[in-house]
Amino acid sequence: MIATGNDEYSQQLAERIGQFILDADANSDRTLQKAIGPSEVGEPCERQLAYKICDWPETNTARDPIAAIIGTGFHLWIGERFEARNTALGGQPSRYKVETRVTVRDSPIETARLTGSADLYDRLLRANLDWKLVGTSSHDKYRRQGPGEKYRVQAHLYGLGQANAGEPVDRVVIVFIARYHELKVHVWSEPYNRTVAEQALARLDRIRDQVMALDPEANPERWHQFPIPEKPNCRFCPWLKPGSTDLSAGCPGGESGNVGASLQALIA
Repeated sequence: MIATGNDEYSQQLAERIGQFILDADANSDRTLQKAIGPSEVGEPCERQLAYKICDWPETNTARDPIAAIIGTGFHLWIGERFEARNTALGGQPSRYKVETRVTVRDSPIETARLTGSADLYDRLLRANLDWKLVGTSSHDKYRRQGPGEKYRVQAHLYGLGQANAGEPVDRVVIVFIARYHELKVHVWSEPYNRTVAEQALARLDRIRDQVMALDPEANPERWHQFPIPEKPNCRFCPWLKPGSTDLSAGCPGGESGNVGASLQALIA
């Protein structure tokens, strides 16, 4: 957090407002959510998913929440606009399903159940849309390179959730909107593919089974057996701890964090 003021009074007020924002975010439903959601299933880093499955204490607690807070505000605003559009159009059922809970996979086993809040389903287009409010550099990257596997998996998981709710799903859509002084919108979409969602769920189950078998909580040296990608995106990982040599205390990220996995591969 950066808090500044033009005099002592203003400085103190800036610090209090900043701390209020941090505390409010720390106690929000989004932050307190413990179960894995559709937005996390496609995470390329298996070690990060293993930490999440174990509900491991987070180490990267200094992450700045303002981008996520702005994104939450945008979701509320655009949701209200589409609800107003439903009212203007009239008719039942409404064209748009806004911020609806969907069950991607039901299960009597709580840790295997997967639910989430789908941003928008359009009954006319038979498409599920997901909003992503991103920085300008990220917006350009997604425009040039596509959404990446994590977002792509999330899109198809929500497609599966809508199909489970009885809605026909032809396409899944991600709408990237840049946080910028002018409106920049990029849309990525592709035909809905149930197999993409099922393969992602099977991978998650495999990692969960590995967690149960290795029991890294009782055997911390086994955290090394959960690999990280060759080019991991560690910056916002809740378990990032630069320089860590003890994975039970946090992951150093990058190539150094994959040494154990590399050794395992050589031994095997």
